[in-house]
Amino acid sequence: MKKHRFRLSPARWISLGFFLVILAGTGLLLLPVASKGEPVGFLDALFTATSATCVTGLIVRDTFTGWTVFGQAVILCLIQLGGLGFMTVITMISYALGKHLGLYNRKILMQSAGNVSLSGVGSLIRRIVPFTFLFELGGAALLSIRMIPKFGWLRGIWFSVFHSVSAFCNAGFDLMGAEAPYSSLTAFTTDPLVTLTVSLLIIIGGLGFLVWRDLFQNGLHWSKYQLHTKLVIATTAVLLVGSGVLFLILESNASLEGMPLGEKLLASFFQSVTPRTAGFNTVDLNAMSEGGNVLTNVLMLIGGSPGSTAGGIKTTTVAVLLLSTIASARGRTRVIAFRYSIDRDMIRQACSVVCLYLLMAITAVIAVCALDPVTVKQAMFEVNSAIATVGLTLGITPTLSAASRVILILLMYAGRIGVLTFILVFSERRTEPPVDRPNGKLLIG
Repeated sequence: MKKHRFRLSPARWISLGFFLVILAGTGLLLLPVASKGEPVGFLDALFTATSATCVTGLIVRDTFTGWTVFGQAVILCLIQLGGLGFMTVITMISYALGKHLGLYNRKILMQSAGNVSLSGVGSLIRRIVPFTFLFELGGAALLSIRMIPKFGWLRGIWFSVFHSVSAFCNAGFDLMGAEAPYSSLTAFTTDPLVTLTVSLLIIIGGLGFLVWRDLFQNGLHWSKYQLHTKLVIATTAVLLVGSGVLFLILESNASLEGMPLGEKLLASFFQSVTPRTAGFNTVDLNAMSEGGNVLTNVLMLIGGSPGSTAGGIKTTTVAVLLLSTIASARGRTRVIAFRYSIDRDMIRQACSVVCLYLLMAITAVIAVCALDPVTVKQAMFEVNSAIATVGLTLGITPTLSAASRVILILLMYAGRIGVLTFILVFSERRTEPPVDRPNGKLLIG
């Protein structure tokens, strides 16, 4: 008699893995040695562990003033594990022990690491970890030039490593509570070394592991890049330049008022980078103009690229929908990108992702407004920051009720594993019956 092995789907494996990591992190943060001052409650520990594992950056207590070095180390480990993906770490341990991956495990890894096919999953995983540590080490070395003179050797090195890992993993956690609680990187608004280093780490981390491999294999030969790489690089470049110019125009008389032109350019560039989806800020977000606030919300929802440390709807999703809209407006039946035809299933999936994100965000905004005395602007900012795993805040997160915090926790979790994956966890995939249905006609638009 054959024994049937119980196996979870890849989507449920990934969801379960992140859930277990969050629970473990919550348990460690509940230890008395982890917190400063008043003992941390379960909900605060769960919120912090979820935010760190889902590389978001929303906090209910300042990371420096509220947590000890042990607590900060736990948060940093959760950020690193959440950024790399727990399956990546498990796979590297398996390789170190001399074990090989079966087909089932490769399918899970393909979805976790953002690979488009089963081939090359092993080699991609082997490169992710060393590349990650190399970039983080380089970023820490550059940041130490500022941090060590400012905070001393031990604290300066710790701050450099912490912020480098947080930036590369697009987490947005900071230790600048040593200067002023909840101040993020506002102390370095005019410092090009810190600002540009953090920006570069965010951009590299947000490109995605598949893009890294393509760049590593093909160098600067654009014609040899895969369609995914071309679309990611082109979309990222347009978003960085376009949003940077818009921030400069919109914020010149608001959050950037009184700054020289050079400092305005630097701050505008940083504000075009960090909403996708890092969570650092060098200007007062409450001083932003209404237009700048809307632009930040849009960038938060777009996020980074698939298979990266970033969250959000993703650059390729937005690019595919934009190209599909242009093709439809021109009366074309095929969607073309860099001489490649985009499959209709991809377009349908992109529409599903955007609809699910917007539906969850709108529902959450209504719920938060009903539960707490906050404005729609404040609720929308926090909700978008949570579901896109950004971490930017208008400062209301620590004041929210327990129910609203639970909503943000669920949004961060869904945003990290992906809203489609989140839905699949609670639904059963069913095969469609082999029956042809008559085509129905209706009006669109």
